[in-house]
Amino acid sequence: MVATLACALPATVALAACGGEPDPTPEQLAAVDYAPGPDVEGWQVSTPEAQDLDPDLVADLYWRAAHLETIYSLLVIKNGYLVAEEYYRVGSPQQSTNVQSVTKSYTGALVGLALEDGCLPSLDEPMMTYFPELEARLDDPRKDEITVRDLLQMRAGYPWLEASAEGMELLYHGFEPANLVDVPLKRDPGSGWDYSNLSSHLLAIIVARACDSEDLMGFATEHLFDPLDTTPGRWQVDWAGYRLGYTELTLSAREMARFGQTYLDGGVYDGRQVIPADWIEQSWQKYTEDAWYYAVGPNWHSSYGYQWWLIDAGPWTYDLAWGHGGQQIAVLPEQDLVVVLTADPLYAQNGDGPWAIEKANLNLVANFIAGLPEP
Repeated sequence: MVATLACALPATVALAACGGEPDPTPEQLAAVDYAPGPDVEGWQVSTPEAQDLDPDLVADLYWRAAHLETIYSLLVIKNGYLVAEEYYRVGSPQQSTNVQSVTKSYTGALVGLALEDGCLPSLDEPMMTYFPELEARLDDPRKDEITVRDLLQMRAGYPWLEASAEGMELLYHGFEPANLVDVPLKRDPGSGWDYSNLSSHLLAIIVARACDSEDLMGFATEHLFDPLDTTPGRWQVDWAGYRLGYTELTLSAREMARFGQTYLDGGVYDGRQVIPADWIEQSWQKYTEDAWYYAVGPNWHSSYGYQWWLIDAGPWTYDLAWGHGGQQIAVLPEQDLVVVLTADPLYAQNGDGPWAIEKANLNLVANFIAGLPEP
């Protein structure tokens, strides 16, 4: 666990992460260009002013983004219109980025779609229903009590693997179904919250097995990716061939924006109900308050729903798909706003330095949202 923020970083990162970032001058703000390009793949384009969004706040957001060293893309969608878009370093509209744990929010959507399809009968189904070959190996009877709902809420009792050397070794070695037996529980199922990559991965396996999909990519393509005009660049599999439910889905920033806008629009995309509206409502409930081990920003804290974070920032609460490195799909329904950020995924990089970089990217968006005026 990272306990402190190291400020021995490149100057621009340290400024943003450690609270010393200077304010831009009016002349610097006026020089910021964030207008979307001419080819926007079906998005309607507008300006912040036309959508009742302060252009100076947007310019300030993009000025600060340009001073961070790992960002690839930053998009702002207001009232369904793409009002700001910029790419940095290796970023481009065509780039497909490893979105890290943003993958979890896609896995959560697939659970809801499996329920709608009927192949997954209930969130209260025991986890072990879908792993009968492992039942005889269980040495902890509490694991028979774990439900799909517990896994969705990160309340199954499995630990935060990144908190121990053994957990990190397993995380980077790669999961397989038998890890549900091998990884000991930290607490009784349903009794508390722990961030668990294993739980999200088990959800992906459960959907694949429940829906008779030899490869979850087939179910996801039919029910989610194709309807949202999304073509993942890659989605890694585990040792047994199951798609990773917790990471390593690669997407473009605009594809992520479509996912966020679809959630904002109650699951409707291009006139079609893609994701059930009631599933989105359930996913954005605060099942666990203060769901993290340490504060991320001075003016916000996090809660957890169904594979989505809920962030209180200033006067607002927004819904967040969040991945390592600072990958983000931030959705603020009260403002009809979606913000997407992609960055260097910092693959296999952990500790104070990478966390400070990630925190700077997270706070960039959180502080922008916190600064939006109340109606």
